[in-house]
Amino acid sequence: MKIFKSIIWGIILSVLLPSCAEYLDVVPDNTLTLDEIFTKRESAYDALARVYNFLPYESDTHNTTWSLGDEFIGRLDLNDAAGNLCAIRIMRGLQNTGAPILGLWSGTYGAKHLYRGLNQCEVFLYYINNARDMSEQEIRDWKAQVKFLKAYYCWLLVQRYGPIVLPAENIIDPDASSENLFQSRTKVDECFDYIIRLMDEAIPDLSERTTANNLGQVDQIAAKAAKARVLFFRASPFFNGNREYFGDFYDHDGQPFFPMEYDKEKWKDAVDALTEAITIAEANGKTLYTYEKEPFLYDTEAFTLNGENMQTLYNNRMVICDPWNKEVVWGFSGINYYGQGELSSSTNMRLPAGYGDGVTNTAEFSWQWMGATYQALERYYTKNGLPMDEDLTFDMNKMFDIVTTPGAADPEYRELVGIMQPGSETLQMYMGREPRFYANMAITGGYWRTHTVRINTMMYQGKDGGFNSSTHSTDYYCTGIALKKFVHPESQSGAWQRTIKYPYPIVRMADLYLMKAEALNEYSGPSQEVYDLVNKVRRRAGIPNMESVWSDATLAKSVNKHRTQEGLRDIILQERGIELAFEGSRFWDMHRHKRAVREFSVPVSGWKHDGTAATTFFVLEAKQTRKFSIRDCLWPIDLEELNTNGNLIQNPGW
Repeated sequence: MKIFKSIIWGIILSVLLPSCAEYLDVVPDNTLTLDEIFTKRESAYDALARVYNFLPYESDTHNTTWSLGDEFIGRLDLNDAAGNLCAIRIMRGLQNTGAPILGLWSGTYGAKHLYRGLNQCEVFLYYINNARDMSEQEIRDWKAQVKFLKAYYCWLLVQRYGPIVLPAENIIDPDASSENLFQSRTKVDECFDYIIRLMDEAIPDLSERTTANNLGQVDQIAAKAAKARVLFFRASPFFNGNREYFGDFYDHDGQPFFPMEYDKEKWKDAVDALTEAITIAEANGKTLYTYEKEPFLYDTEAFTLNGENMQTLYNNRMVICDPWNKEVVWGFSGINYYGQGELSSSTNMRLPAGYGDGVTNTAEFSWQWMGATYQALERYYTKNGLPMDEDLTFDMNKMFDIVTTPGAADPEYRELVGIMQPGSETLQMYMGREPRFYANMAITGGYWRTHTVRINTMMYQGKDGGFNSSTHSTDYYCTGIALKKFVHPESQSGAWQRTIKYPYPIVRMADLYLMKAEALNEYSGPSQEVYDLVNKVRRRAGIPNMESVWSDATLAKSVNKHRTQEGLRDIILQERGIELAFEGSRFWDMHRHKRAVREFSVPVSGWKHDGTAATTFFVLEAKQTRKFSIRDCLWPIDLEELNTNGNLIQNPGW
């Protein structure tokens, strides 16, 4: 009877939350009850790992949400496969109600089934006290981790769906009425209240800082950072007084699901939470990353000749792929398909012929087809730390001119050593850009450090990094622009063991500083404190302080733009779009500021990838139509869920 009742509870939970989920699979062959499973620490740890397994695989090329927005584009022959590049399919207007793409509600098309994850949280919290070979402190910590993850999974659902069905507080009796089983969606503010309350309950029982053996598990540093992000989103215009989008989106009682009135004090809550998160992170040694190792051998001369610029380049080049560095506040360390499907593999270029004597090179782990759009490339600043169209020293009329970089013996080349190739054909707009541009973007005339060597990238057809119809006709960067950010310079191809593993950041310090800067500006307007927070990131990026360049009438077109709240908002959002480029931030920044429809409903562009020379390659053309409407701002609930639970109300437009 006990086994039967445990199974019934699992089934009821899966319906309640709601889904048609199968029962929690920590019970092998129906030979043990959950009471017995959770008496053993080893088995309880497996159950804890299963709860963590519902964290989305943002590292997985086809299923990541990081390619939402306008930064990524895959090779064009992948477009019509429903299981490929799921986020880009959403940006193309292909979302649907039959099987929603990246549907966390039901686990459809590349998404984790988060209501199933919430089921496992409930079972874990109910039974973990049965463990006999664990200390009380360890049980409290594990319970706190799961309670936090329960709140975090609810947050991910709210972020995508708005009002959700909140999970049960306890396991439901199998004889519960249908009224208790089929719940309605809860108003957005109440969902946020629930999430924050649950996080607040969990945080005191978490370890302040996780040990080296448990990296990736939630500690107080990670939890406080994630809580601050939740409050940051709650204060943003999408969730805070969004009458424009959701003025007629009502629950069964005729009450609006979204708060209709803007509440400025929500920004103060975000500021306070971000201050607390930054304080505990810094107290535990978290700070902006700087490269502190020896340079790679092929860059020894470059560091000798151009040390300061090369140090800045390395600081920005390695911030993501240097494993578990001091900037990582919370990192996702799960590796799918033994790393084969990772962004680091799909973005990595093939090793061209003539490089790396003895280095193994195959298509495995260097797919060479997930590239960057022209929009992402254009967004980076000039060397003065200003947008190209705002920098009076940057000639927009000549940006598409074909030029040659200074020769190796030319004094003007000294500051480009190790950054751009000498005497190389390139584009005018590739010159005089900020260090993050050269650190992250693989461009014609630049360098790519990968496969343990430094490659002279040209990106033309038949050249190093470019389209090659004879060797990889289906694997190419269709915009002629590649992305180096996720590729560790020592990663090789051919075998999983040859790739360098690192955690994909869920939260890092630069994000916390920029979130706090934005929250302060939204709450009280421009101030030196806001400037200082942004300047922390800009100094690491190797560009001048924000207020110095924006107040310089000889440099800035919109002089003193930073002194108005609206102008500073735009500056901070672009700073976030550059610093956190390709990490999923830009889409959600535009989403929460209600700019997504405007920004993401235009085609993404790139160069003519099959051009064999500058004149035929540097031809800007639309590569892919994008379509993003107001209805796409909330994911649709699966029709099967609506048919199962008649109390559910579908999101607007679906």
